[in-house]
Amino acid sequence: MTLINRYLFKQFSQLVLAVLIVLFMISVGGFLTDLISEISRGKIPASLMLQLLVLRMPRFLSFVMPLALFVGLMMAIARLYADSEMAVLASVGIGSQSLWRPVMWIAGPIVFLIAFSSLWLVPWTAEKAKTMVEEANRSFLVSGLEAGRFVELPGQTGILFVTELSRDGRQFERLFVQREVNGRLDLITASRGELRLEGGARILRLENGTRMEGELGQRDFRKVHFKVNEIKVPEASDVKPSNKLDSVSTLALFKRGGAAATSELHWRIALPIFATILAFLAIPLARSEPRQPQYGLVLFAIMAYLLGMLTLLAGTYLLGKGQIPAVLGLWWALVPMAALAYWLFQRDGQLKPVPRAGA
Repeated sequence: MTLINRYLFKQFSQLVLAVLIVLFMISVGGFLTDLISEISRGKIPASLMLQLLVLRMPRFLSFVMPLALFVGLMMAIARLYADSEMAVLASVGIGSQSLWRPVMWIAGPIVFLIAFSSLWLVPWTAEKAKTMVEEANRSFLVSGLEAGRFVELPGQTGILFVTELSRDGRQFERLFVQREVNGRLDLITASRGELRLEGGARILRLENGTRMEGELGQRDFRKVHFKVNEIKVPEASDVKPSNKLDSVSTLALFKRGGAAATSELHWRIALPIFATILAFLAIPLARSEPRQPQYGLVLFAIMAYLLGMLTLLAGTYLLGKGQIPAVLGLWWALVPMAALAYWLFQRDGQLKPVPRAGA
């Protein structure tokens, strides 16, 4: 590595790292907002907030790292033009095309990290998060139930009260439930019971209790004594379970086949390729005049990133619906992007011939 390349590598890496830290902090705020919203709806217990925050981070970082790489490189290269350093480098025979070496020294590890996250880390963390949430849904604690306190059932469908609750929130003693279903009042008491998870639904198994039900304002109430009774706990929200394949391993996607698996597989492969294209695009797009402000370039970089990312997202959706042949995948979007980046890179390095003066 020459002295000039070491200098460029240092300048590029500092700005890319700074942009990545800023975007990371912004992303953390968004993650916390989503998690707090799920906690308030009773979907997950508050004790899992930090664990889920860490497990969901790789997926969002795979979106953020290409943008940080693109914006950081454009700002670093534009600074060379603004401070007339590119003019000095050109005077010693180092043009804009020579920047690809320090750019690739920065982009290489980031692209590798994106590929590692997209192909292995994101599915693994998604599976771990899914398992943790399923385990939490087996507990009353996910609904904020506390022993000795009346708690409203999810969906505002009734009230639940228990006198004693185990540490894991699955077994309880002396339960009282009041529900209203289609205008009918349902009162249930039980001496003990437990909470189970069957097919994604939470089931209350009650033992040695009574059940009274009837229509409000009428005299058709009936009382039933039971030894064992099972009732379904309403979900915390009406959101349907996700059918996404984000928790399926990449190898399993190869074996599964189908439009949905193909779209997920192409999406995971497209992310590191898209980041590499953005790294090459940063070299010609960052060309600017000396002392020119860089804010316009940053806005242009964000718009270019959004255009490319939205194209890939739209292609993934259409591929999953079967509206795009599996043979095309996302190559119909990536190949033109790569060709445009190569053309701009080659065109940026061409110098106009100097006309010779007559004798």
